[in-house]
Amino acid sequence: MKGIILAGGKATRLRPLTAITSKQLLPVYDKPMIYYPIETLIKAGIKDILIIISPEYSGHFLNLLGDGREFGARFSYAVQKEPRGLADAFIIGEDFIDNDDVTMILGDNIFDQDFSKEIKNFKGGAMIFAKQVPDPERFGVVEFDKEMRAISIEEKPEKPKSNYAVVGLYTYDNRIVEFAKNLAPSPRGEIEITDLNNIYLKSGEMKVNLFNTIWEDAGTFDSLLRVANIMAKKAASEK
Repeated sequence: MKGIILAGGKATRLRPLTAITSKQLLPVYDKPMIYYPIETLIKAGIKDILIIISPEYSGHFLNLLGDGREFGARFSYAVQKEPRGLADAFIIGEDFIDNDDVTMILGDNIFDQDFSKEIKNFKGGAMIFAKQVPDPERFGVVEFDKEMRAISIEEKPEKPKSNYAVVGLYTYDNRIVEFAKNLAPSPRGEIEITDLNNIYLKSGEMKVNLFNTIWEDAGTFDSLLRVANIMAKKAASEK
């Protein structure tokens, strides 16, 4: 299993904080945001990791993270010149993925959860993770059956079919590269992760795992502050 962290993008919602640095290098309590997805992958047993970054701040990431030895892992880097959608990560990472399965985590998604059991038991197809939220219309929403197989996935629906949001952690077999390369751009001009997920869903190969611990998409001022406070309280309780 390989790992990809998607840490590119312009992060315009966080201006002026991101006027001179990457969102994923902003502090979340006592460490840079990028540390959290790295730790999530390593905790899950994934130590061969590709970090996809924007060209403006590539040197910042290299200076901070190096080759991964400090983390007990091996880091590779690739540049995403323009944000083309989440699915673009698998095209950029084609040579890195090679014949292996892959787990991708978004660089601004922060978890306090050990996903090692689910990822080690992955047997092909696709696997997504979902959490119950009070405002599912803001997210990708998954509907699933009693066997935890996905029935539908909709992006920011007006009338959600469930209150479970799809979070920024995805596991796929190595067919994902060819699927991504054959996607047509959406009306937004991007190749969408939801379209990839629907390929596996339609063939009955999409599994859903639920969890109820900490998850924040730290892409807004409010969520960035909220998760920093959560991590500060967690650190204080562990002293």
